[in-house]
Amino acid sequence: MEATAKVTFVRIAPRKVKIVLDLIRNQPADKAMAILKYTPKAACEVLAKLLKSAIANAENKDMDTSRLYVAECYVGQGPTLKRIRPRAQGRANRINKKTSHITLVLKEAE
Repeated sequence: MEATAKVTFVRIAPRKVKIVLDLIRNQPADKAMAILKYTPKAACEVLAKLLKSAIANAENKDMDTSRLYVAECYVGQGPTLKRIRPRAQGRANRINKKTSHITLVLKEAE
């Protein structure tokens, strides 16, 4: 049995999210929450909220929350917002603001 939570169109680059996901993969849920609380990365705030959501989903499926661990967590790239930055002599540079789709799966340890 597993509990899943997803968040889409998060305004943070997938590359930055992946660094934090590698820290919590295969960790118990309570330890993963502690890691997210004390890691100084922008993605931690979004991932902590996502982990809380996944734990709540597990409770609704009558899973034992003390035995949960992060079985899968991955990030995919969402649509890129394209913006223009004015430069010298009438030129313009493009700024790509990347978005992410994040998925978190919790399972019960045997």
